[in-house]
Amino acid sequence: MRNISDVIEAYLKQIIQGNHQKIIEIKRSEIANQFECVPSQINYVINTRFTVERGYLVESKRGGGGYIRITRITNDDKAKLIDDIIEMIQPKVTQQASIDILERMFEEELITKREEKIMISALTRDTLAFQLPIRDEIRARIMTAMLTTLKYE
Repeated sequence: MRNISDVIEAYLKQIIQGNHQKIIEIKRSEIANQFECVPSQINYVINTRFTVERGYLVESKRGGGGYIRITRITNDDKAKLIDDIIEMIQPKVTQQASIDILERMFEEELITKREEKIMISALTRDTLAFQLPIRDEIRARIMTAMLTTLKYE
């Protein structure tokens, strides 16, 4: 069974997908009322599921006329997207950020599900049994090497 965060995420992604500009503006309180949850639940979903690593920009305006604008970052140039990701993960990257990036790459059909799973298994803290911050630096180097290989395939 899906939890409320998954349902809210799917709903927001569906709205974004239906908008040809890939931008939506929402009111946190309206979405919370719609899903019968507290507004902080909406904040949680937006802060964890709509990150730059996952390919989204989030802007918010507080106050009575406030809104949250979610923009899907699109990039038709595969090499440019990979370069942007490599720049984002330097000089270190967390396990969760690397997973988010690989999920985005799968969603954008840059890698297969199998490649995503292989890459994630190589980047987990179980595989990279080093202390922080060395682990995040090594993860960034390995991920950079994998992405560079993809870029020139």
